[in-house]
Amino acid sequence: MVGWLHPDWPAPECVRAACTTRTGGCSEGPWASLNLGEHCGDAPEHLRRNREQLLQHLPAPPQWLRQVHGVTVARHQGVVADAVGTAPGAASPEADALVAFEPDRVCAVLTADCLPVLLCDRSGSRVAVAHAGWRGLAGGVLEATVRALETEPRELLAWLGPAIGPAVYEVGEEVAKAFRASLAGEFGVAFRPRGDRWLLDLYAAARVRLAAVGVRAVYGGGLCTYSDPARFFSHRRDRVSGRQASLIWLV
Repeated sequence: MVGWLHPDWPAPECVRAACTTRTGGCSEGPWASLNLGEHCGDAPEHLRRNREQLLQHLPAPPQWLRQVHGVTVARHQGVVADAVGTAPGAASPEADALVAFEPDRVCAVLTADCLPVLLCDRSGSRVAVAHAGWRGLAGGVLEATVRALETEPRELLAWLGPAIGPAVYEVGEEVAKAFRASLAGEFGVAFRPRGDRWLLDLYAAARVRLAAVGVRAVYGGGLCTYSDPARFFSHRRDRVSGRQASLIWLV
């Protein structure tokens, strides 16, 4: 069975959301067992079987993205390439966030240390998911996603999914420099010095960026992919790794 995590947040009943864990698939080796990501070295047949297994639990095939650590937000158009999104030549949108305003349009991102952020409005009329690694966070992917939802930020709820945690995510000065201006006086909330390097708290950085645009109902955080190899893939930990999915849709 697919391993699931369900967000602990007060979303409306018509909003459904989940994150997969690494359990419940057929992949082997560093991709064991429910790898859902392309282009990470797993056997294509294993990926297809894993995505077919995932689809059994969803109302429709997910819209996968070609994630590039950017800030582009796509809108789910209601049509995907095939049942598992892996048809030859399939043109998934090149984006790092996806919004949907209609039922049964499953939005998804893939991660293995980067931070997945799920969003919905309090009335249950729109949902979004964002892939927020340090580049996306520094560049403004969360702010772009909030804008794409086309509603008042105070009406939004956000949930922070599994990501590499602040006790182990060591980064260099170039990463700290990318955040200094945008975090301003709250830089110290997300960065802690370690010698000539820094420990970055992706969860804290996301909360600061969301609060700056008016999203203050933020839940989740604290699930460290690096420190939990039984449940999560982690590229930083293993170098060769599968990907877990974070998904959200309306019913």
